[in-house]
Amino acid sequence: MIVEQLANVLDRLGVEWILYLLVALSVLSVAVVIERLLFLRRNRVPVGELQPKLLRALEEGPAAAEQILAGYEGMEATVVRAGVNEMSRGVAAVEEVMTAKEGVEKLRYERFLGFLGSLGANAPFVGLLGTVIGIMGAFADLKASMLEAADANRTQVIMGSIAEALVATAVGLIVAIPAVWAYNQFRGKVRHVQANTAALAGILLAHMKTVPTPEKDTQE
Repeated sequence: MIVEQLANVLDRLGVEWILYLLVALSVLSVAVVIERLLFLRRNRVPVGELQPKLLRALEEGPAAAEQILAGYEGMEATVVRAGVNEMSRGVAAVEEVMTAKEGVEKLRYERFLGFLGSLGANAPFVGLLGTVIGIMGAFADLKASMLEAADANRTQVIMGSIAEALVATAVGLIVAIPAVWAYNQFRGKVRHVQANTAALAGILLAHMKTVPTPEKDTQE
């Protein structure tokens, strides 16, 4: 009894709402990709050019280093700038501060990536749900027409309905594949930025370990 009721409910819902849902999710994923691309472009830090400049600025003092880093908002510059601000507290404190700051910045860089990952993993299942609902509807239509239509017509009816149902699975895959690709690309970019951050932070730590930093009280 409950199976028939559920089948009737799903048959009334049809497949179209699944397709609309997948299209909406696809639009959202495109919006996320564009937003992340603009974010990465806005926060780009030319680490290769910045490394020698930072090294020379550190020789002049923390103020010069902070001025060099102030023009950038990316993770690499933000993390090292936080360390420069704490140079008077010693190497251990600087390392802790930069590690904490990097964790905060990583959350900023990974924003919305969970959505892309979830969409890539689940869109095929949403499409498969639409296919199952469509096939159930096709068999329901076949059952209703068995007493009226000829065998050839019944075959055309069920084949056409199944073909329409399979569209949902195809759309699910079309939505999922770009989302997975974009997710992997952005995750790789985050790892690349973290590696650049470690390289830039290494310059600051190496400088502090080789050049004594005046104590804060002494500076005052």
